[in-house]
Amino acid sequence: MSSPTARPARKAVIPVAGMGTRFLPATKAVPKELLPVVDRPALQYIVEEAARAGLPEVLMVTGRNKAAIEDFFDRHPELESALEKKGDAERLAAVHESTDVAQVHFVRQGEARGLGHAVLQASAFVGDEPFAVLLGDDLIDARDHLLEHMLAVQAEHGGAVIALLDVGRENIDKYGAVAIEPGEQEVVDGDQVVRVTGLVEKPPVEEAPSSLAIIGRYVLPASVFDVLRETPPGRGGEIQLTDALATLVERGEPVHGVVFSGRRYDTGDRLDYLKAVVRLAAERDDLGPPLRSWLREFVADLPAEGASSS
Repeated sequence: MSSPTARPARKAVIPVAGMGTRFLPATKAVPKELLPVVDRPALQYIVEEAARAGLPEVLMVTGRNKAAIEDFFDRHPELESALEKKGDAERLAAVHESTDVAQVHFVRQGEARGLGHAVLQASAFVGDEPFAVLLGDDLIDARDHLLEHMLAVQAEHGGAVIALLDVGRENIDKYGAVAIEPGEQEVVDGDQVVRVTGLVEKPPVEEAPSSLAIIGRYVLPASVFDVLRETPPGRGGEIQLTDALATLVERGEPVHGVVFSGRRYDTGDRLDYLKAVVRLAAERDDLGPPLRSWLREFVADLPAEGASSS
């Protein structure tokens, strides 16, 4: 059983080997993680989140046709030189942000065998320290501090910490779900902290232990690697991280959940991706005022629901 650790997490793992089939045909040529959310790739938001939380070393678990991700986080001397000659300091700073935000490393997954298998590829990089896993489909607003809260809970309690969101029982069959210990719970800066007593991947609605869904942030102990090596393929024939976490619970290792109450943007779904772009752009100082003005005019001119748009 792990105990609270005196050694804080300093590394983050970001799996980016998925094919992005929901965004075809765009993702035939562009990794879904590089699709722009306003003017930055979704993946850059994730790396910036890790860096803000004090995780300066990031490992991306890649797959085939993901070389563009490595190129994005690499230096581009010709582009930088051209911007310098033009005196375009603003765009030059933006280019530097993408390369200087963190120390980014890469490893190939080789064979896509599920999220648990992707996380297992990070064992040599992580060593025996706690670490974070961030999934690229979930953008957490920079004004909210979910990952920081999770790191604090892990430092206090040890074991694993997972991010949870109440999605309503009618939607829980799309997610991993948790059972929690009843009774009064701890609160960290407005987010409730619960003790997890069981986990199940995408349960039928009538069998779900709660309406609390696992979303794409984890802080894990290094002991999870041994569990993943022993975890057989589960739902979908893949090695599920949820199954490994359930094993940690069964073994008595503490698993806590932070119930997120802030702003989350799902970029893995086409409609939610569009909503994320509009919401984030509307709140920016440079784009927000004219965009909000246009949106008001656009919405006012929309036909009533069910009416013809011709």
